Amino acid sequence: MPFSTVMVLAGIGVLSLFCQWLAWRVRMPAILFLLAGGIAAGPMLGFLDPATVFGDLLFPVVSLAVAIILFEGSLTLRYDEIRGHGRMVRNLVPIGALVTCAIGTLAARWALAVPWEVALLFGAISIVTGPTVIAPLLRSVRPEAKLANILRWEGIIIDPVGALLAVLVFEGIVSWGQGNVFGHSLYIFGKTLLVGFAIGAGAGYLNGLVLRKHWIPQYLHNAGTLTFMLGVYGISNELAHESGLLTVTIMGLWMANMKQVPIDSILEFKESLSVLLISALFIILAARVEFAAIADLGWSLAIVLAALMLVARPLSIFLSAVGTELNLREKLFLSWVAPRGIVAAAVSALFAYQLQSLGYDSAGTLVPLVFMLIITTVTLQSLTARPLARLLKVAQPAEYGFLILGANKVARMIAQALKKHDVPVVLADTNWENVRQARMDNLQVYFGNPVSEHASTHLDLTGIGRLLVISPYKHMNSLATYHFLDWFGSQCVFSLAEGDQDQKARHQTAEKIQATRGLFGGVSYAKLASLASQGYTVKTTQLSEAFSYEDFLKEYQHQALILFVVSGKGHVTPVRKVEELSPEEGSVLISLVPPQAPKERRERDTPDRAPDGDGQTGAAPG
Repeated sequence: MPFSTVMVLAGIGVLSLFCQWLAWRVRMPAILFLLAGGIAAGPMLGFLDPATVFGDLLFPVVSLAVAIILFEGSLTLRYDEIRGHGRMVRNLVPIGALVTCAIGTLAARWALAVPWEVALLFGAISIVTGPTVIAPLLRSVRPEAKLANILRWEGIIIDPVGALLAVLVFEGIVSWGQGNVFGHSLYIFGKTLLVGFAIGAGAGYLNGLVLRKHWIPQYLHNAGTLTFMLGVYGISNELAHESGLLTVTIMGLWMANMKQVPIDSILEFKESLSVLLISALFIILAARVEFAAIADLGWSLAIVLAALMLVARPLSIFLSAVGTELNLREKLFLSWVAPRGIVAAAVSALFAYQLQSLGYDSAGTLVPLVFMLIITTVTLQSLTARPLARLLKVAQPAEYGFLILGANKVARMIAQALKKHDVPVVLADTNWENVRQARMDNLQVYFGNPVSEHASTHLDLTGIGRLLVISPYKHMNSLATYHFLDWFGSQCVFSLAEGDQDQKARHQTAEKIQATRGLFGGVSYAKLASLASQGYTVKTTQLSEAFSYEDFLKEYQHQALILFVVSGKGHVTPVRKVEELSPEEGSVLISLVPPQAPKERRERDTPDRAPDGDGQTGAAPG
């Protein structure tokens, strides 16, 4: 039964949404389900034939989508962040890229007998991992923080760097083919590089200056940047054939490293765009994959995949780890985890089409080869990385840390108290002043919405398995509660009471959110903020035979608010029902206590009183 174009386009949107939802539910990279959905809709069911639906517009649309992907990826590449993540990451990007590109090129050339041009392009594309596939895998595997940071930052950095290398290789192939002599080909290649770097740097500086000087209104920042970038892409391609991808990559790099340029909102704009455009793009690309093309690769495909996974990756890791403190178990784990992602799929489809139009018929093997590399690495490594981490004893222990929504004064005091007990803590807030204060207190903090797409890549939740909602932002509180209820579980999300809202508002609140409320005995955020403004501070108190829980209550005349109980084994439990609280001897109480008058403080500071958890005399010093 033939379907109308409107029906097919609507079906692509619905299918992309379903694939994204399914990936979120099973906590696996979305690209795996998007590719599977595209294959099912295309060659299996015949519902989607991209060539029929889009006609001559197919690859111009793909080309623009790839430009958006590369631009967004390059916006995340800040030089100061690269410098701050150790020798291993700095080594892994150049060394790993060269080793993987070389082995991928040789494997494709010798096993598949493709021309050197196609083999070299495949080698360049195969180095890209990307944060969109690394982040979900790390959340499922939960390796040690050191290993998670290495893999996460490798993915962020290698994404635009790998795409840039692929663009340069492609430009070299195209320029070589357009010249009859070496000098002319070198001229065309140099022209492409010059146009790409010059226009990209100029456009990046101009766009960054416009944003920094507020020459356009705030509501046009996202749309204006996107349309300007696409315009620059088109102009660059007109000046030098296929130089646009290089141009937008340089443009994003320049903007990311300009000072005082507000690019966070632009990065967040990618969230909706990725669902509406990027997700649909990979369904469309996967629908063009033919089973016959994959079957034609035969056993040679397995040889290429094995060379990349079992030779190139381990060699890259062991060479990059020279001079670092990584042990053998850690190197072996890193040697196994390198799933390929979105950029590899998009760039391969675009360049395969371009090469075929230039007469390279063998470029048709590029798409099925790259897609099988993606499917194999994502599937195999997602299923085996967790057992391997346990076998090698590099898995993170139980996720007992806290993500605190809010970096206000109360949240910072609580985070500092938890940090003293070696509990992993991350604060998240959209208020820059709160974030700045948290950083000054040497607390790990994320600036932005913790449920955003940007957070899924950049918010490091290694060792974090519980959420404390200590924020005045009611809408964000609800969003975060919903999100992390599914992620952490119903017993690991805690939020404050809603305060003096009317009964109708309480009735309209979902039961799932209501069940999380009651943190710290049912106080509201307004109450906590009021106590902090009155001089209340967070203190720790060690209970003992000489100083019991009842003595603690009398000490502060029942005015102290107990926040957490730390058991003798070090387990930290947030307090909910204070009336049911009966901490054992040897426990530690983390409490919000009232300020003490000078006379009372002198009376408490007696030599016969056991020192408290802060190492000072008194049960809970002021």
